Amino acid sequence: MSRAIVTTLAVVSFALVACGGSPVAPGATSEPAPSSTSAALIKVPDVSGMNHQDAQDAMQKAGLYNLREVDGTGQGRALVIDRNWVQTGQDPAAGTEVPADAVITLTAVKAGER
Repeated sequence: MSRAIVTTLAVVSFALVACGGSPVAPGATSEPAPSSTSAALIKVPDVSGMNHQDAQDAMQKAGLYNLREVDGTGQGRALVIDRNWVQTGQDPAAGTEVPADAVITLTAVKAGER
């Protein structure tokens, strides 16, 4: 190996270590080794009939934060005042076990529109 290549590799390795990374040996990958343990799954709580704010709180208490809100009338309205909306559906269904980063869709209608 030429001296210039060795010097360049040394500088790059130093920079990686200084930034909290680690140098990768030639021919190796920077991909983490597969883990024998799977990520913990979370059971989706049943939020049917709750006001939207309480439904969000229940999901977050369970460890689910990737929440998507949908107007159940199909009008595409934003759920602005959460306590004025009532849950009419959720996906995935209550009791389903999902990873913590799963998207949870909460479908609601304004109170009194059922």
